[in-house]
This record gives sequence, C-alpha cells and structure tokens, in this order.
Amino acid sequence: QVQLAESGGGLVQAGGSLRLSCAASGLPFNIFAMAWFRQAPLKEREFVATINWSGGTTYYADSVKGRFTISRDNAKNTVALQMNSLKPEDTAVYYCAARRGLVGRQNAEYDYWGQGTQVTVSS
Repeated sequence: QVQLAESGGGLVQAGGSLRLSCAASGLPFNIFAMAWFRQAPLKEREFVATINWSGGTTYYADSVKGRFTISRDNAKNTVALQMNSLKPEDTAVYYCAARRGLVGRQNAEYDYWGQGTQVTVSS
C-alpha cells in the first residue's frame, strides 16, 4: 500500500521560512517523480514544484520560482520543499504527489497523493 505522509506545515509570518517533508512508503521511490501541489480556500489545486527520480531535473511554478526549492533523498524515501520569503498568498494546504516516470505539472498526471499539510502565512 502506497503512503505519502507530509509534515512540517504551520503558521509563519510573511518573509519567514518553512520546510515541508514527505515520507513515501510502499513504492519504488527511486523511479518515481515527485511533486508538491497546493490548494488555497475556494481555489483549485495547483502545481508548485516537481523533481525527477534522480533529483537532476526540477521545475517550479512561476509564483514560487526563486523562493522555493524541491529536493529528494532516495536513501530515505523523502522529498522536501524548502520555502523561503513566504507571502500570505502562499497560504494553502500543501500536497505531496508521486508518479511513475517523467515529471509532470498537472494534477491528473500523478498517481498517488498525501493527505496534505496546512501552511498559513500571516501578514
């Protein structure tokens, strides 16, 4: 059974930082592309960042480029999202997702999802 468990969310002031982590189990992690998506209240879930199986390829949404960094540790089956210079508009539930093969930026491309972790940025 595949499980993705996010952690690290919380409340932070604008300009601050948070580091999200996602622990994966039940899948051959080192051949899966991983991604972070987020969903703000009353909005659709949107792409944030993705990383390929080796960590050598990453893509970011324009809204987070230069502020967020995605990384992975295949020895520990984890993927992280370092979020710096946070803004109130980054407030959302953040989801970890996994897909076999190449990276993707669409919700429908991902096979497995975590339950999400809340990030709230106060102004």
